[in-house]
Formats: sequence, structure tokens, C-alpha cells
Amino acid sequence: MPLDEEKNGACVRSIYVNNPHLDSMTDDILYHFNLGTSTHDLPAMFGDVKFVCVGGSPWRMKSFTEYIAKELGLSGTNAEYPNICAGTDRYAMYKVGPVLSVSHGMGIPSISIMLHELIKLLYHSRCTDVTVVRIGTSGGIGLKPGTVLITKQSVDSVFQPRFEQIILGKPVVRSTELDGELAEELLQCGKDLAEFDTVIGNTMCTLDFYEGQARLDGAFCSYSEEDKQRYLAEAYAAGVRNIEMESSVFAAMCKLSNLRAAVVCVTLLDRLKGDQLTSSHDVLKNYQERPQALVGHYIKKKLKDSKKS
Repeated sequence: MPLDEEKNGACVRSIYVNNPHLDSMTDDILYHFNLGTSTHDLPAMFGDVKFVCVGGSPWRMKSFTEYIAKELGLSGTNAEYPNICAGTDRYAMYKVGPVLSVSHGMGIPSISIMLHELIKLLYHSRCTDVTVVRIGTSGGIGLKPGTVLITKQSVDSVFQPRFEQIILGKPVVRSTELDGELAEELLQCGKDLAEFDTVIGNTMCTLDFYEGQARLDGAFCSYSEEDKQRYLAEAYAAGVRNIEMESSVFAAMCKLSNLRAAVVCVTLLDRLKGDQLTSSHDVLKNYQERPQALVGHYIKKKLKDSKKS
């Protein structure tokens, strides 16, 4: 199937999978979603999806579903949003209108598993023109807590825009390029809202929360405060403004599958000033709601524009 094709005179963006083995399978079991091509009518269930929002925790993604339902006027008085993946405890999935909300757990391995099955789900459902956004939290570098950062490039721990994976014993390097136009559209949404600082910058994706992010408060630490500050200063000089643990594989897999993608994370603290979260529960809750407000505004805006055309 071509990546972009004509349909009713308009160019549509199709989902791309590059696996010839799928064609010979009578049933594709999406094990960690508890879904399958022979057990579920995937096009009927998901064929209208245009926006997918993914985030670490099941609670956060259910909260986003409830939020976007209200924003789109799709929530009833006693509206309930069942977990589509209720048959498994690995991930949670919710759907309201054209918006799919999926949890991905913590770190590259967990989000990678989820993305393989999400991409196949969208492909089997024959979805087109899908935009995927990861919403989450992060540690900032030189940004005040509560700033929402839209990722320009996801870089690794030596500040290179790449994702490296070992496949059959050999390293495979993939691009972590994200959709620049989408990032600018989201930045404009931040300006429209004018409720919190929204910026574009590079995101460093690490394999670990503690030593991999130059923290001083883990069970093990073999470096000094000066070493930490030197490393974070090098990251800042390379354009890095926040740190998290999923963006590189997210960017790489979305690019491979022809999905428009963005990463929108709020910074919970400035890592130049400390490692531990000291803000109150209410303050942190407010921070965590900011990415969903930004992405919710974007979705409303795009749906409104699509009705005009």
C-alpha cells in the first residue's frame, strides 16, 4: 500500500507496516491489548480514529479521555469509558469519538511493545490521516517547573538524534525525526491558550531514571555534583531542554509507520537545581494537566477546521 494515496480527490496518509510475514497470518493476535483480527471487528471499532494520545499511566490516559470527551461535547451525564484492554493488565485503552487514548508504561521497552501493536491495530483498522501524540512528564533543564515542552528532536545520552536497537545481534540505527509542522501547530496552540509557558526544544531520551539522567539520589552514584552539572550543561548546549525515557523509540517507530507524531511533556522540576520533586500534590497535578489541555485544544481546533472544509 502506498504511504499517501488519492481518495475521493484528496490525498490521504496511510499507515505503513513493513513486515511481509503479516500477510501470511490468518489471525494477528495483539496479545498485550487482548485484541485480534479474527476475534474483533477492528475496522468497525477503530476505523474512525484520527488522533491517538499515549502516556505512561493508565490513570492519566483515562483522565485524558474524560477531559477530551467534555471538550468535544461527547460526554453524557453518566458517561463511562470502559477499558478496551480490560482483559489484560499490561496497558489500558479508551476511545471517545475519533480519539484513542492508550497507556504505554515506563521506558523504551514498554512503549515499544505497545507501539508495535498500536501501529498494527491502526493498520488493520484501515485508519488514515492519524496523528499520534505522547503526553507526559519530564525533568527540565534550564526551564521553570510547569513549562510544557514540545520536542523538536529526540536525542540519546550523547545528544545524537538517533535510536539504536540490537536486532539479530547487530546494531540498527533509526532516525528520531518528528513532524516539525505539527510541533509548530502545537506551539501556536500554547500561545492561543496563554495559560502556561510552552516552548520547543530537544528532548534527551535515556534508558534509566537515575544514573542515566545524572541524578545524585539513586541507590548507586559514582560521580560528583560537579560532574552532574557539567554533563547537564553539555546537554543544554546541545539544545536539550528536558529528559524522559520514551521519546526516541516513539519518534523512530512513528516515522517508520508514516504517522504524524509529536511529544508534549511538562517539566516537573529544573534538574539544574535538584533531583527530587518537592512541589505539593496539587501543584504537580496542575502541571500534569497542562499537556492534555494543550493537546485537547489542538484536537478541537483540527476537528473544527475539518468541518469547515
